[in-house]
Amino acid sequence: MTSFEPVRTLADLNSLNEDDIVDGYLSAESGDPEPGANRGRAFWHGWRNRMIDRGELPSDDAASQLAREYVEASRAAVRAGRMKEGKEGVP
Repeated sequence: MTSFEPVRTLADLNSLNEDDIVDGYLSAESGDPEPGANRGRAFWHGWRNRMIDRGELPSDDAASQLAREYVEASRAAVRAGRMKEGKEGVP
């Protein structure tokens, strides 16, 4: 088992290499075991995220916090886009 710290915030997520995250996600998709220390935290995050999506690992506080922050940011972006179009009343 690796000793990487789970990603909890969008700022932390955005600091990771996106290609490595995708590679880790695809690794878990094909059933690979948890990556070792030879892989970085971004790869491990992708692997872990897919394992949670598959139900192979339970969701935890870190995953929930990241998901909440992502949803809040997405909603804010949608609201901002609609406000620019003159649709302020649309949530």
